[in-house]
Amino acid sequence: VDQNPQLQLDALQEAGATRIFTDHGVSGSTASRPNLDQCLDHLREGDVLTVWKLDRLGRNTRHVLKVVDGLTSRGIGFRSITEGL
Repeated sequence: VDQNPQLQLDALQEAGATRIFTDHGVSGSTASRPNLDQCLDHLREGDVLTVWKLDRLGRNTRHVLKVVDGLTSRGIGFRSITEGL
């Protein structure tokens, strides 16, 4: 159920996402995630990045923390729907 892309999209829309970036068929363990890179470039100070689940954001805990730290340093908020963060 967690891997169902439509379930994830519906939850993001219900959470108020105004733009959704997806890397369908690309594993979180893959280093090259072009739409994640595009999303991170698109975000501006005051924005909030909302993800369905933390493992959708990065390859491992260290990578997720690095991304979130980078967002914070740019004045961008972060929210994970399933973890309630």
